[in-house]
Parts: sequence; structure tokens; C-alpha cells
Amino acid sequence: MPEILDRARTQVLENGVGLDEADILAVLNLPDEHLPAALQLAHEVRMRWCGPEVEVEGIVSLKTGGCPEDCHFCSQSGLFTSPVRSVWLDIPNLVEAARQTAKTGATEFCIVAAVRGPDARLMKQMREGVAAIKAEVDIQVAASLGMLNQEQVDELVEMGVHRYNHNLETCRSYFPNVVTTHSFEERWETLRMVRESGMEVCCGGILGLGETLEQRAEFAAQLAELDPHEVPLNFLNPRPGTPLGDRPVVEGKDALRAIAAFRLAMPRTILRYAGGRELTLGDLGTRDGLLGGINAVIVGNYLTTLGRPANADLELLDDLKMPVKALSATL
Repeated sequence: MPEILDRARTQVLENGVGLDEADILAVLNLPDEHLPAALQLAHEVRMRWCGPEVEVEGIVSLKTGGCPEDCHFCSQSGLFTSPVRSVWLDIPNLVEAARQTAKTGATEFCIVAAVRGPDARLMKQMREGVAAIKAEVDIQVAASLGMLNQEQVDELVEMGVHRYNHNLETCRSYFPNVVTTHSFEERWETLRMVRESGMEVCCGGILGLGETLEQRAEFAAQLAELDPHEVPLNFLNPRPGTPLGDRPVVEGKDALRAIAAFRLAMPRTILRYAGGRELTLGDLGTRDGLLGGINAVIVGNYLTTLGRPANADLELLDDLKMPVKALSATL
């Protein structure tokens, strides 16, 4: 057993203290023959500090495409030639999407908009949409609307939005290679306001943007410093027409090493499978990740890419004897 895993067994599994950046990097550098042991330890940490339940979430795009920002991985940027065009979803379709999400057993429904930050029109849509969902569907409502000011944070709390997603995407040192129209610090400031408001913080990112393993470790450590309630872990699905459209897909074993490392960095956090796992891990790797520290999934499709059918994920969870978290337990 490598020394790093022995140390992690004591520090993380027994004491619940996450690994620091240097130790995260050691896990990311583990040879292939030690990957099963790392995943097993990460699974034990997840069971010890989070329990066996898996949180299931569905997401829907309230406004798709036409975003003014230049996030180099994103086909929703209006600055690239990717084939996504600006579309708004009406309230009845939003409620129906929430209803279909709840039917899968999901407890979370996240409303997403491709914007720098919400304007008055979008906040009005949110007010009406959240009220309509709460009147008809028994599900928690989360939101992801870009960068916020304090007034918007307060308004979302008043609406009853209980969790806010705003991904840092990558580490501070690599961020300028991925986004130039706003800064890492601007994103961090939104997250600070969300945390102080009492809303749950959902913050993760995308692996495979061209970052080094050192920067991947830096990212995990910065997320651990933020201490979000949930970390969605995406793997780059290169989109045609974007600046990262020709990047290679993350190798499956590297993705699994990252899952183990992020779990050992954040033993108590909801670690959620998000975009790109189908491409990077396939069915077998998806199972390995669920047995290696993951304890939440997004079911169905993503914002501009297809996911696995919801029933395939739910059947896998049943097969692995992992209970889906019930809504009543979260209220």
C-alpha cells in the first residue's frame, strides 16, 4: 500500500480531515496498480462521512445559448461558432420538466441560464417559475444564473431557492487560460455571498481543460477551502466550434484517480457526477466511480449534450444497493 493511502486512511477515513494539495497530487499520480485501492478507500470515506444515500438531480435550461462570456469549453457562448442558439423556456414547460424530473426519484431540480448574470427579465422568469414549480411539484429548486449581486442573492433566498450552483471551473492559476471575460475572483465573490445568505453552495468544475495534474490538485484544494455543500465533477466533452473543441477526452483511469482524490480532499461533500462521464468513463467506469467516492448524479440530459437515460442510472444505483435520497429527509 502506498504511503499516501496509509496516511489518508488515518487522516481522512478515521479523522474526517481532507488531504492537502501535496497529498491530493500524490493520489493523482498513483500508478494504475494502486488505483483500485485508492477507489476502495475513497468509497469507505464516502460511506463513513456521507452515508450510503445518493442524491439524484435533474437540470433544465431556462435560457440556452447567446451568452456574452467566452468560457472556452462552452457551446452556449455567443462568441463562438458552435451550433447552439439563444432560446428561452416558458413557465409551463419549466413546470413540466420539474414534474418529469421528480418522477425519476430526483430530489433536486436545477434551473440554469446561459448568462453572465441575471437581468430583470430573467429574475422575473425565476420568480414566476419557482412559484409555479413549488405549487405543483414536490422537489427542491436550485439555480445557476451566473454571477450575482447582493440584491439578487437576497431575492433568490426569498423565492425559496435552497441551493445555488456557480462553478469555479478550474483552479485560480489556470482560470485565465479558460475564461478572459471575467475573473476567478468575481466567481469567488458570488460564492461568498451565496454562502453568507444561507443558501447551500454548489461549486465544481471541469477536468480536462488542459490543466496539469498539479493544477488539478490546486483546484481540489481550492474547492476544499471553499467547503461547498456539493461539488459537480464534469469531464470535458469537447464541443465543435469552441476553442477547446479539439482537446482529447480525459482518460478513464485519470478520471477515476481524480474522483478518488477529490473525495479524499473533501470527505463530507456531495460529490456529483455531471457532464462528460458517459464519454470519459462509459458504463463500467460510471459504476467504478460510484464505488470510488461519488454520491450524487445528474440524471437524463445536460444543457447542450446528451446524458445516460435516467432509468439506466437508477437501475445501476439499485444494482449497487445505493438508496436514492428521499426528499422528506432533506426538508
